[in-house]
Amino acid sequence: MTGEHRSPSSKESVTAFTSDIEESDEEELSTQNADCNYANDRWVADRRRPLYSGSGCKQWLSGMWACRLTQRTDFSFKGYRWQPKNCKMKEFNRFSFLRRMRNKTIAFVGDSLGRQQFQSMMCMVSGGEEMPEVEDAAREYGLVKPRGAKRPDGWVYRFPSTNTTILYYWSASLSDLVPVNSIDKNSDIVMHLDRPPAFLRRCLHRFDILVLNTGHHWNSGKLELNRWVMHVNGKPNENKEFEDIRNAKNFTVHSFVRGSEVLQDESNGNVIESASRGTKVKILDVTAISELRDEAHVWLWYYANSAYQ
Repeated sequence: MTGEHRSPSSKESVTAFTSDIEESDEEELSTQNADCNYANDRWVADRRRPLYSGSGCKQWLSGMWACRLTQRTDFSFKGYRWQPKNCKMKEFNRFSFLRRMRNKTIAFVGDSLGRQQFQSMMCMVSGGEEMPEVEDAAREYGLVKPRGAKRPDGWVYRFPSTNTTILYYWSASLSDLVPVNSIDKNSDIVMHLDRPPAFLRRCLHRFDILVLNTGHHWNSGKLELNRWVMHVNGKPNENKEFEDIRNAKNFTVHSFVRGSEVLQDESNGNVIESASRGTKVKILDVTAISELRDEAHVWLWYYANSAYQ
């Protein structure tokens, strides 16, 4: 790998996040970096990376997402940090981060990408160390593993020293999924395109920072496999435009953020720009950043490994 990777002009998916700047630095950075753009520029080599051990952090990093447990041999990708354009940022410090996030809740909602972000955040904030004092607050959010399920729909952890809560909730489509028949495991699943998941409708007011992602599961194969049946306004979808699943996804994104002032970055795609216009949603487009690092998603190595076994 080279020492830096510059950002392309891709405009498709977005997520939201927050910087790790200490409170005392916020005014300095905002005045000295009027042209600061967190979404663009390059990855640069940094000997101080990674921020935690990929073979450690066992309290938060599940085995299936631990890159060090795959047969991968090249881990040079872990020695990079993002250097945004015209931005002066201090080094990430987990203690400063927790102070900044005092009495706040950070929520990750999405598919496997969101789950990786959540686990990585937990490892960053803990430094990859065991922290028995961290509280499991899942019951407060109703995230208890159902009987017979392999895992709960999400996880919630609280750092008591600063009352900082970090959680993850699985929602691959960001739409409300309701079984037609709750007692039949083979029942079709109503996919309400115009309604966010019940968990979000119930808990959204508790979140200070919400990190969303969706995209991978929006294809005909996934919909058929999961038995998802599109509904709008509580009725089976009759809009022919949604036969193109991209239109259905875009409609869901619009529905999700609708009705909520917007701080819009110039690199965001047309779908997100139009969806968030006139709302209170603040968006940071990380599509370009992510596309430069697609090799970091662990699924590539699990699939590659299974092909040789």
